[in-house]
Amino acid sequence: MQRLLCTIGFAGKTAEEFFALLRGAGVQQLIDVRQNRGGQLSGFAKHPDLSFFLRAVEKIEYAHEPLLAPPPELLKSYRKGKDWPAYEAAFLKEMKQREVPEKVDTASWAAKVALLCSEPGPEKCHRRLVADLLADHWRARGDVVEVRHLVSQSDGKARSGGKKARLSHDQAVDH
Repeated sequence: MQRLLCTIGFAGKTAEEFFALLRGAGVQQLIDVRQNRGGQLSGFAKHPDLSFFLRAVEKIEYAHEPLLAPPPELLKSYRKGKDWPAYEAAFLKEMKQREVPEKVDTASWAAKVALLCSEPGPEKCHRRLVADLLADHWRARGDVVEVRHLVSQSDGKARSGGKKARLSHDQAVDH
């Protein structure tokens, strides 16, 4: 199976940029991997509004997958200490204990999905780690997988003066 696995964060993006990135990638389904979907700071990405907006604006399906969210205590610890290598190791250990990706039922997922979290970019976000786990799992089953991190100019990446959204391609097979 041919798959497109995108990641996207809503922080630092306008709704226009967010939906333009999803549209530009041809995303068919958004998988919410946040622990707290209803936070006050979520703006347009707050649950249940996001599900409505995705369907109404872009005809994109929505699903929440809490198995892929970091435990609250781990996230709290990271926010306090900002030690990314320690967080990454602890998160991957947690995923192994949860038997991710094997226990995640992706059979109902569309061929073109985006994993959603709040962080503007993928560099220090668990969604990138989840994408790597899923991509490796699917590739081991024989699927062809492209991982693409959707970021916008307002995320602080490659500013060229314009407000156009851009796509960041991660073509590496062995992360």
